[in-house]
Amino acid sequence: MRRTLFAALALLLPGTAAAQESVVPPRTISVNAQGMIEREPEQGVVLLAVESEATDARAAASANAERMTQLVAALRRAGVADRNIRTTSYELQPEYRRQIEPRNDPPQIAGYRAINMVQVTVDTVTAMGRIIDTAISSGANRVANISFRLRDPHSAHIEAVAIAMRNARREAEAVAEAAGERLGPAQSISTGGYHAPPPTPMYARGMEMDMAQAQTPVETGTLTVVATVNVVYLLAGPR
Repeated sequence: MRRTLFAALALLLPGTAAAQESVVPPRTISVNAQGMIEREPEQGVVLLAVESEATDARAAASANAERMTQLVAALRRAGVADRNIRTTSYELQPEYRRQIEPRNDPPQIAGYRAINMVQVTVDTVTAMGRIIDTAISSGANRVANISFRLRDPHSAHIEAVAIAMRNARREAEAVAEAAGERLGPAQSISTGGYHAPPPTPMYARGMEMDMAQAQTPVETGTLTVVATVNVVYLLAGPR
């Protein structure tokens, strides 16, 4: 009698081997999709450097400080706000005399070079050429690079995510239809992070530039914002 009762309870209780064998995992489709939008850039960022040389370190540093002060003042007069001018690096290093013939003599210092680099953010991209020309005429003798960006990149990323989700749904529906199935709701969704577009390089400009020439042309193009999603959809049965 006990053996019969135990067997009956084993059939009724969940978690037994018989109950576990009856569980069928859901059938799903996994798709990976992208959403892409293009936006006109709203801000420009340019990296400017002032390089000065002299026979001794103090003279190089002093000359560089004077020229950088002139540069910053000119940028302010051109309409660049103080918050948009940021020092990114400063170097003061010796310059060694080149030896014509191989020798065992220790290298000799021929002078010193001071390098002060600032990052300038321009709120109006159409003013980039004018700001670059102003900087070069006011002491900058190197333009390291130039890049463009959006004021609110997160908003653009959200739009791209919505497009990616629509693309994912269309792709999953096409796969389900080809398999003779009906597409069910999304079971899980994951997204990739936002990646800013890479900076656009610009060749260095020297002090010998003729400032009587036309304003430096700067073509901004468009910025492409891409979002990726991975979505797992349930299959709802035959069509």
